[in-house]
Amino acid sequence: MKKWFKTLTNGLVNENPLLVLMIGLCSSLAVTTSVINGIGMGLSMTFVLVMSEVVISLFKKLIPNSVRIPVFIIVIAAFTTIIDYVLQAYFPDLSKAMGVFIPLIVVNCIIMGRVEAFSSKVSVPLAIADGLGMGLGYTWVLAGISLVREILGNGSIFDIPIIEGDPILFFTLAPGGFLVFALFISFGLWLKARSGAAVNRDKAGCC
Repeated sequence: MKKWFKTLTNGLVNENPLLVLMIGLCSSLAVTTSVINGIGMGLSMTFVLVMSEVVISLFKKLIPNSVRIPVFIIVIAAFTTIIDYVLQAYFPDLSKAMGVFIPLIVVNCIIMGRVEAFSSKVSVPLAIADGLGMGLGYTWVLAGISLVREILGNGSIFDIPIIEGDPILFFTLAPGGFLVFALFISFGLWLKARSGAAVNRDKAGCC
């Protein structure tokens, strides 16, 4: 249970796919102009990541090494198609807002990297923990960046106006996204350093 929990929490801070591993950045900066888009993209990615890791972990011994990459892509594409159709059917506005970035989940480095490096080598429970941890780590960063950009760039939250006056349109553009993302990277490094310092203190106390 301790290993499962450690795997789950690893993706939240210590190996956060955006703040630490810095993969899957293109879609992250493109969809984070509103909180709804950020959360929608994050949850979609989490669904595809968890389900893909579970399936690959279940059948890892049956997948020949020579065709593992094509098999991984097919599995990821299947779940990406499912979430794409669900969004189109039940959340058409969100689907339209995120555009091509939902289908592009198929080639997102986060999913392919975790499937290849982790779920293809571990048990199903650990694969679930890794998928949830990485997915939720990805989601909270997207939601945080989206919150800052929407408030400063549009003067709203969830498309509800909260600030009177002219917003700072810079934050709705790509340079504004890079600036906010850089601030979040700094925050993530601070959290990681703080977490490491706490672990070192605990070890020192035990000795």
